[in-house]
Amino acid sequence: MDHSGQTTQNRVVSVKMWPPSKSTRLMLVERMIKNITTPSIFSRKYGLLSVEEAEEDAKRIEELAFATANKHFQNEPDGDGTSAVQVYAKESSKLLLEVIKRGPQKESEVELNKTGDILFDISGGRRAFIDEEEARELLRPLTQPRNSYTKIRFGNRSFGSEAAKFAVSVLSSIKDQLTEVDLSDFVAGRPEPEALEVMNMFSSALEGCKLSYLNLSDNALGEKGIRAFGSLIKSQHDLEELYLMNDGISEDAARAVREFLPSTGKMRVLQFHNNMTGDEGAIAIAEIVRQCPSLEDFRCSSTRIGSEGGVALAEALELCSHLKKLDLRDNMFGVEGGIALAKTVSVLNDLTEIYMSYLNLEDEGTEALSEALVKSAPCLEVLELAGNDITVKSTGKLAACIASKQSLSKLNLSENELKDEGSILIAKAVEGHHQLAEVDLNTNMIRRAGARALAQTVVKKNTFKLLNINGNFISEEGIDEVNDMFKDSLDKLGPLDDNDPEGEDFEDEDEDEEGEEDDELESKLGGLKIKQEEE
Repeated sequence: MDHSGQTTQNRVVSVKMWPPSKSTRLMLVERMIKNITTPSIFSRKYGLLSVEEAEEDAKRIEELAFATANKHFQNEPDGDGTSAVQVYAKESSKLLLEVIKRGPQKESEVELNKTGDILFDISGGRRAFIDEEEARELLRPLTQPRNSYTKIRFGNRSFGSEAAKFAVSVLSSIKDQLTEVDLSDFVAGRPEPEALEVMNMFSSALEGCKLSYLNLSDNALGEKGIRAFGSLIKSQHDLEELYLMNDGISEDAARAVREFLPSTGKMRVLQFHNNMTGDEGAIAIAEIVRQCPSLEDFRCSSTRIGSEGGVALAEALELCSHLKKLDLRDNMFGVEGGIALAKTVSVLNDLTEIYMSYLNLEDEGTEALSEALVKSAPCLEVLELAGNDITVKSTGKLAACIASKQSLSKLNLSENELKDEGSILIAKAVEGHHQLAEVDLNTNMIRRAGARALAQTVVKKNTFKLLNINGNFISEEGIDEVNDMFKDSLDKLGPLDDNDPEGEDFEDEDEDEEGEEDDELESKLGGLKIKQEEE
């Protein structure tokens, strides 16, 4: 018996409806061009587009609709594509109606699209959740034909899934022209599953674009978030600036960044401020730094790094000979980390800004750092060493270091224990600094003599802007003297209302005895010359 007919009848034929063929996509574009250029009730109200403008709009509409539908199809891999086709048709119709109602663009508007602003920024105003309708309105300029936007800033706007679907369809159509992307704080307040979905969508849409700048800060990424952005990060071979601040970068997240980030040697700015990286995470970041010989700006402040991680970072930074700005504030490097940093800065001659406050350097670490800096960083402009338990013991070498930095504009030694002797040494060290603008020695157990020496030195400088000596042990008479020195430039003197005239160093002394001792100390140190260390 012949069963061929029965076999044919029972065979199930699976037909995939998506993606449409190239000819089908071109046919849709031609159909839209005809609709846009054919006189209708809409054209009588909004105006009729030229064929040239209609062609550009139709191509853009089709690309946006295809990107949206394709994203929908990818989320339903087991479907036959029918629903994707429906999304394709619906999105095309919606965008087509928007173009028809917009009407023809004026010549001036076309020129603005061609040569106008390159930055598209929706980050202003209050942080806000946005839905799909708001996303369409906010991102409308990015859908305009021939727009020249190369930089986008979406920070401070929280994208949900529906808003993200439209956003990524727009981004997919302009990804080849983008060079800078800021997605900081763009999923705030969203449940973790939704936030990760949005991150994955943006990552896929932007994957492969050639960025020089990428900011993913303030997103509480953690390892899951870094992996959600993995495809985007992995595709960046021209990246020069990467910002991952306040992102919950744990040691596992740091390892994920190391795993995805290509080693191109082009990175100039790398910032990890305010994370929970720890020593193991710092070791992973150090491995990234070793692959960044062109690094100019490195920030890893407030990241819970101890001595082990501090030493690893210091050793890696020795390879960054172009480094100009180094910010490691608010970690727990300790003396060991400070000594390692001293070895590092001794070979970094291009440094102009150093932020090493609250590292627990103590006197030993401070002396090592000071000795190293005397021989390097000749153009240093900013030096911050607040909160490091620095006492008079190390102030001599610190003062010699400061004296050698004639370009210094900002000096912060607050929350240490310099007392009068140390502060007078610092005052002598900055006497010849003609570019000095700010000096902060608040909370240093300074009394009248130290306050007077600092005030006398800086008040004469034309460039000077602010002296902060609050939170010390300055007597009322001393405060009056300082105020009198700044009587013609009170804006250059910070508040003095937190001084404690009854400070621990002279609780039992009367005012006359204090004055005599202050004068004697100032006299003894007055003729002191700060000598720079010889090589």
